[in-house]
Amino acid sequence: MSQTITPSKFEGTLSPKPRVLTPLDEDRKVLGEFVQETLAMTSRLFIQLQRRPSTLIAGIIQPFMWLILFGALFYNAPQGLFGQELSYAKFLAPGIIVFTAFSGALNAGLPVMFDREFGFLNRLLVAPLASRYSIVAASTLYIIVLSFIQTVVIVGASAILGAGLPNLAGLGAIALIVFLIVLGVTGLSLGLAFALPGHIELIAVIFVTNLPLLFASTALAPLSFMAKWLQIVASLNPLTYAIEPIRFIYLNGDWSLGSLVLPTPWITLNFGTILLLLLAFDALILVAIQPLLRRRFA
Repeated sequence: MSQTITPSKFEGTLSPKPRVLTPLDEDRKVLGEFVQETLAMTSRLFIQLQRRPSTLIAGIIQPFMWLILFGALFYNAPQGLFGQELSYAKFLAPGIIVFTAFSGALNAGLPVMFDREFGFLNRLLVAPLASRYSIVAASTLYIIVLSFIQTVVIVGASAILGAGLPNLAGLGAIALIVFLIVLGVTGLSLGLAFALPGHIELIAVIFVTNLPLLFASTALAPLSFMAKWLQIVASLNPLTYAIEPIRFIYLNGDWSLGSLVLPTPWITLNFGTILLLLLAFDALILVAIQPLLRRRFA
């Protein structure tokens, strides 16, 4: 005798139903994968640094030597030569902070360029990444962390050499300014890494632009020491817009966004305006490299 077994009416309710992902869930998933990919590739860069720490060591020793050598060079300069009865060590420290961060950011494209030449970048581009922009984000994050490490060392060394130490608000403002200049220059360097044919051309661009931008800024001397034409060039140099607010922080404990910081040949700029100009510089660079990155990542 055969029996027919019918499914219980509760059996259908016990089986799990597949969850339908909403657009918000999809965005969160993509964002999570992007963050995971960025951190993984950033970790790879730090592993390379750990195996070959000479880059970080040189990046710390070089600005320290600049502080010592230039401080000794102008040791017997008349007191008050640079204004407000300040020593050259205090005048020089902001320039060394910004120029060190700038140099590191300008070299940001070299690892990407070497990945291109050795074929590793092609492997990343064919990998199932949530976003290929994580390649750029990882390099940017890596350079920002290195720049902050160098900045901490320079601030500490300059304090020992007589430049003093800003308060917590001043240190936070210095970190923000370093972040802004590093972000824009790193974007420019990464754009060059995708645009130029090889690392020799990229190194040539770095060599050609590095020192001229240093000497065409207020890192080593104030605007009043320069020829008129160089004053105009220095007033258009993004390094000057990063150096002068940091220098103002070193010289004035009570600063604000309305403090007048940079007297250019046209107008005297305040602290807040300079921050907006640095933001505009970053936005201009990031917008300019977008078409190039889209072509490369397509």
